Amino acid sequence: MRILIVEDDLEAAEAMARGLTEAGHACVQAPDGEEGLVAARAGEFDVMVVDRMMPRMDGVTLVETLRREGDRTPVLFLSALGEVTDRVDGLQAGADDYLVKPYAFAELIARIEALARRRDTGSVQTLLKVGELEMDLIARTVHRQGKEIDLQPREFQLLEFMMRHAGQSVTRTMLLEKVWHYHFDPQTNVIDVHISRLRSKIDKGFDRPMLQTVRGAGYRLDA
Repeated sequence: MRILIVEDDLEAAEAMARGLTEAGHACVQAPDGEEGLVAARAGEFDVMVVDRMMPRMDGVTLVETLRREGDRTPVLFLSALGEVTDRVDGLQAGADDYLVKPYAFAELIARIEALARRRDTGSVQTLLKVGELEMDLIARTVHRQGKEIDLQPREFQLLEFMMRHAGQSVTRTMLLEKVWHYHFDPQTNVIDVHISRLRSKIDKGFDRPMLQTVRGAGYRLDA
């Protein structure tokens, strides 16, 4: 699983990430609510573990903001506030579970895996959202700021892959294998041509570009 850890206690966050990584999961860390919001918007996560009391933006505000934007990623709140009213407030804000500090790491993993199983048995994700860019996988439509963007089938597949890996550097090899299904480099400029066409469609006429070239690495879609 990809897990977003939003925790201002760096030592606690590092320990949690180490344990989850050893359990086979991939972790992304954010040191406060504002950076957690940016990371949540930019990436696709299976579960988010969110500390309740943080600087710049607290966990409750973070989760309420994501829920208003339509993000339904399961959220586990961590907090030293353990009264019934505290737990109720957290769950009413949109969290799916609430674990009081200090906690046993085995229980943390068990709760995270339970949230992931619950999501897997739910509805299949049909809408991808990265910042102001939205893709409907059923209707096969793409909109940015409400404006529909007409894409060819391969461009749609390319953008879908980039949106599923938003905020990450995507290499040519990854695109060749996952979008074109080549397991070798045919030494053509097919990727460059499609990236150029896609960039002209999703970025042209808007204030800031989303599709970035990462020198020496590949490409990245940023919210």
